[in-house]
Amino acid sequence: MPKRVLIVDDEPRYLRLLEANLRTEGYEIVSAQDGLQALEVFSSQTIDLVLLDVMMPRLDGFATCQRIREFSNVPIVILTAKGEEQDRVRGLDLGADDYLVKPFSATELLARVRAVLRRVQTTTESVQNRYFTHENLKIDFARAEVWRGEEPVSLSATEYRLLLQFAHNTGKIMTSEELLTSVWGPEYKSDKEILWVSIARLRQKLELDAHTPKHIVTRSGLGYIMPPSGSS
Repeated sequence: MPKRVLIVDDEPRYLRLLEANLRTEGYEIVSAQDGLQALEVFSSQTIDLVLLDVMMPRLDGFATCQRIREFSNVPIVILTAKGEEQDRVRGLDLGADDYLVKPFSATELLARVRAVLRRVQTTTESVQNRYFTHENLKIDFARAEVWRGEEPVSLSATEYRLLLQFAHNTGKIMTSEELLTSVWGPEYKSDKEILWVSIARLRQKLELDAHTPKHIVTRSGLGYIMPPSGSS
């Protein structure tokens, strides 16, 4: 069954461009021209990926992303203007999985879409046990569920894959390049910004105090580590 992509952009030119390029690769396309329309479309059918412009009337991309994240972990790619770094950071911080900077080529568009959808696939890493625990953190691999104490934690597909990298490598320092390559793909190995924002979001969701993390700890100049339980 082809993946269904929701394109949200108030510029007809970009809607046509995105739709034409994605259809040639076999994706099913639905579209919206503002955030409110996007939410209506999203609620009425199954969507596998959202391409979401930032600057739109009625409800902008940031507010739309935030609303979607209240009830869904579907992958979201933010479309930002060239040079608007703060837009990319804000989008990632609100739960977007990736971003594309306008203008972009068809090759870059398709590569990003493939990469994001690939990350949603169930991981094929073998695990001996169904559950993983670290301090007050618990992961149910079979259900792809995460708990902090007694409270369930809602993670995007990308955040979950990032957490799995630490869970499967407890006690090992992971470099930024290793994490970016493993979670986002080799084409992202220099994109430190997306990693910084994603780790910050994970800490906000997982840690009792994000400023003194116990689950994902920075090793200055080296990378990041999930220390063995009971250590720091």
